[in-house]
Amino acid sequence: MTADFFPQEIIRKKRNGIALTKPEIQFMVRGITDNTVSEGQIAAFAMAVYFRDMSMDERVWLTTAMVNSGNIMDWSKAGLNRPVVDKHSTGGVGDKVSLMLAPIVAACGGAVPMISGRGLGHTGGTLDKLESIAGYNMAPDAELLTKVVKNIGCAIIGQTSDLAPADKRFYAIRDVTATVESISLITASILSKKLAAGLDALVMDVKFGSGAFKENFTDALALAKSITTVANGAGMPTTSLLTDMNQVLGHTAGNAVEVRETIDFLMGKNVDPRLLEIVVALCSEMLVISGIADVTTAPLAVKGALSSGTAAEKFAQMIAALGGPNDLMTNPDKHLPFAPIRRDVIAPARGYLGSMNVREMGVAVMDLGGGRHKASDPIDYGVGLIDIKGINEKVGPRIPVATIIARTEKQADIAEKRILSCLNIVNEPVTTGPTVRQRLTKEDI
Repeated sequence: MTADFFPQEIIRKKRNGIALTKPEIQFMVRGITDNTVSEGQIAAFAMAVYFRDMSMDERVWLTTAMVNSGNIMDWSKAGLNRPVVDKHSTGGVGDKVSLMLAPIVAACGGAVPMISGRGLGHTGGTLDKLESIAGYNMAPDAELLTKVVKNIGCAIIGQTSDLAPADKRFYAIRDVTATVESISLITASILSKKLAAGLDALVMDVKFGSGAFKENFTDALALAKSITTVANGAGMPTTSLLTDMNQVLGHTAGNAVEVRETIDFLMGKNVDPRLLEIVVALCSEMLVISGIADVTTAPLAVKGALSSGTAAEKFAQMIAALGGPNDLMTNPDKHLPFAPIRRDVIAPARGYLGSMNVREMGVAVMDLGGGRHKASDPIDYGVGLIDIKGINEKVGPRIPVATIIARTEKQADIAEKRILSCLNIVNEPVTTGPTVRQRLTKEDI
């Protein structure tokens, strides 16, 4: 400890609602990193921030201090000759957008070194989906990562221990002290990892609705404003899209099943219109913010990368370069694990799917073993839901709401009961809002 600051005095100051200085925040983050601040003090600090919040300046200082707690990737000497850009989602059920987005943007001329996380709770994790592919290396060394990003244009990997290490310790303590929901702390947690990845620009997908982390649109908007403001304040051009998570995104929810849907999507088979809308919107935003295209040409470039097969080729190259099979695109069933039991979920009445509690759909995947109740839980990559119906689609005795892929009949029973309890069947189609509800730039804040 330095003689200048004491953790308890900084905690007291924030507890009393007084703004912290940049040196005080830097001191706390150093203590979190080198263990000179105790777990109890970190918990108290997190709770003080939870109740007293932080100004935008404090959020910028916290974020940059966490970035500087470890290594920062430097792509300037890698010879990429293309802008480094990424996207981050606040998470949702069936959100496999990252798997499609990285190869699409790579096909359009961007470099996407995407550092992704595992799922916890009802939302799935990109790494868990990729881990269902035998041999895929989520933790390549720096040399291999640089080679893949340079030669292919994209690599989806896990967070390394030397990137924003303060966040890793801080988040673990927040997770067990009911302080995860703080918008200030969420902002710093997300952006510290993205800034440490050495990005030129970032696009945020902030979801709202029954399957989102922030269910209420107003809360999601507050988070989007915080992330957009802080990221730009920390020197990284960032825009945010607010997208609807009041229904499962795409036709599947799980791990291997979502990889299979990704392959079909990139190959132009059974493409869900709502999923396509979000993918095109986010990819276009990335191309615009990184200067690759303008608002008119960006959607055309994205659709061209899909229709030409270039995006599918990039995905196949990335999988193979990081240790996965060379023929995943042509023989997906050979390499993706699928549990043996299939059961159709039949709605209690004929009609249209008027609404669903999407969180419960995600928990149904957890019932099957496809998600975690706590971080140390194992995952069954071969279970999940397929052929999930969207809002305003017809359901009835011959049109299942979804099909369960299960390991045991007991797990299927539990998941089926949960799914049926979260559906609302109506006689006429309902009115829905736009999938992409709002766009935020630094000029909008």
